Amino acid sequence: MSTWQPSNAPVPEGEIIIERGSTAKDLGPKLNRSAADIIRFLFLQGEIVTAVQSLSDDMIELYAAEVGASIRLVDPGEQQEAALLARFFDEDELDEEIPAVPRPPVVTVMGHVDHGKTKLLDQIRHTNVVAGEAGGITQHIGAYQVYWNGRAIAFLDTPGHEAFTAMRARGAKVTDIVILVVAADDGVMPQTVEAIDHAKAAGVPIIVAVNKIDKPDANPDRVLQQISERGLVPEKWGGDTICVEVSALQNLGIDDLLEQVLLVADVGELTARPAGHAVGTVLEANLEVGRGPVATVMVQKGQLEVGDVVVAGSAYGRVKALIDDQGRQVKAAGPSTPVQVLGFSEPPAAGDEMRVADDLAHARSLAEARAQRARLVGYQPVAGAGGARLEDLFEQIQRGETATLNVVLKADVQGSLEACTESLRKLERDDVRLVLVHRGVGGITENDVQLAKASNATIIGFNVRPDRRSRDLAEDEGVEIRTYEIIYKLIEDIQGAMLGLLAPVFEEVVTGEAEVREVFRIPRVGAIAGCFVREGVITRGSKVRFLREGAIIWKGSITSLKRFKDDAREVAAGYECGIGLSDYQDLKEGDVIETFDEREIPRTA
Repeated sequence: MSTWQPSNAPVPEGEIIIERGSTAKDLGPKLNRSAADIIRFLFLQGEIVTAVQSLSDDMIELYAAEVGASIRLVDPGEQQEAALLARFFDEDELDEEIPAVPRPPVVTVMGHVDHGKTKLLDQIRHTNVVAGEAGGITQHIGAYQVYWNGRAIAFLDTPGHEAFTAMRARGAKVTDIVILVVAADDGVMPQTVEAIDHAKAAGVPIIVAVNKIDKPDANPDRVLQQISERGLVPEKWGGDTICVEVSALQNLGIDDLLEQVLLVADVGELTARPAGHAVGTVLEANLEVGRGPVATVMVQKGQLEVGDVVVAGSAYGRVKALIDDQGRQVKAAGPSTPVQVLGFSEPPAAGDEMRVADDLAHARSLAEARAQRARLVGYQPVAGAGGARLEDLFEQIQRGETATLNVVLKADVQGSLEACTESLRKLERDDVRLVLVHRGVGGITENDVQLAKASNATIIGFNVRPDRRSRDLAEDEGVEIRTYEIIYKLIEDIQGAMLGLLAPVFEEVVTGEAEVREVFRIPRVGAIAGCFVREGVITRGSKVRFLREGAIIWKGSITSLKRFKDDAREVAAGYECGIGLSDYQDLKEGDVIETFDEREIPRTA
């Protein structure tokens, strides 16, 4: 039976939680009113709604103000998720039962691009990370654990380019100490200021490493003056900011820096419970051939073990394997330990909290609820025709129209995807609107091309490539695909399109494509790929890129090409051949070797 509620009934006291998009039928009982009261009030305000029609935030807030209710609007599903967390996780009880013990500090290395952050970690780890990065720029988060004087220290190496602000911020959230690297010959730069702001927002102590003191034009005092203007007053000037002069190239001052890190960690009395269900943060996640979804996780408390049921965002699963920063399989990982986790149902989003659940069904329930919530919150109709191609943007702007650039964005890992997204959104202007039709991790597929065709979008790939069928479909459908390996070029192209300054196009012409069928290991020669040429012509000496699941693994050239035992200058489609690459040995069956040439196409308009 229907019930009648008087219009002057008292409103519930305290803060009332209301989900966005609630209907008058949902909202009425929470405010001790009927749906008819809400409909009548909104009608008098000029809004005609029904009892089962979703209300806007403004409508809900307007009616709440009318009846004098204190409300808090939350995203759909947020209430249910809070209830699920309370039901399935007893983290607070564990924290009370298991006494906390000292744990290693988690240190984040921050600073401006090319100020020597990764080189500093090289000296600490005695490895060479820089050589593997495109353009010498760190483009993914790396997590490492090192031992110094018998004590463990966990390091996060965050990229220095401003495009990776979000990644840098995420690093600060899981860290205990920030090492701010500033080049003595360059001083404080824009990204240095951003790093300081992120560290301050996270409320963590900052140690300043004044790097490159071995350079002739180094001026450490100028650096100290600049950081003091930003609120970091050095100890020797009467402040409380520890500053250490180092040279990552010459290995000077590294021991002093690590000693100061441990000193700050001791003062902070860092502790965590060493046992019980683990809680951690996802630093990075991607799909790998043969291993499936792989997530890099920093364990923050508890013990993560093989076989545990885990949930992070909308991904869940049972831990199949744990791999440490040295590539070794381990059975368990304690607090402040970075590990790669295998076994998720899908790659979780970078920055998601990872928890261990008691039951796979519980983890699935929470993951599915989060996925449903994400769909409800993030649903937007796909922007249809009206999106402009990159070359047409400036023409629309000159005609006084508001140009819309629809983009399908694909990247190799979650961190790069997030960084490219932030970069593109920063480029929006009043006369240029950017719509991200789709974002995803992995190679450019036929589905991406179909979506781009339907929404008149440009496909942008960062460190990924389309396969042959996707490339052919894009040509047939007239869909533009642009691929980049360094984020500066991506930003410059979009900015150039907005300003009408696009440089002449260097069109890549794919000349051949071969699939690796078998790998031969020959002493004193190395790995030779036994290939079948699927398309075009493979030519000795041509430029080549090496693809695995659509992602670019390596670029170089072909050094040797054979048909049976004879050397060959070129091998056409439909034939088998042996290919030797210049300096790449990690060959696997099913990989694709793609040869290409570049030719310049001057713009006529």
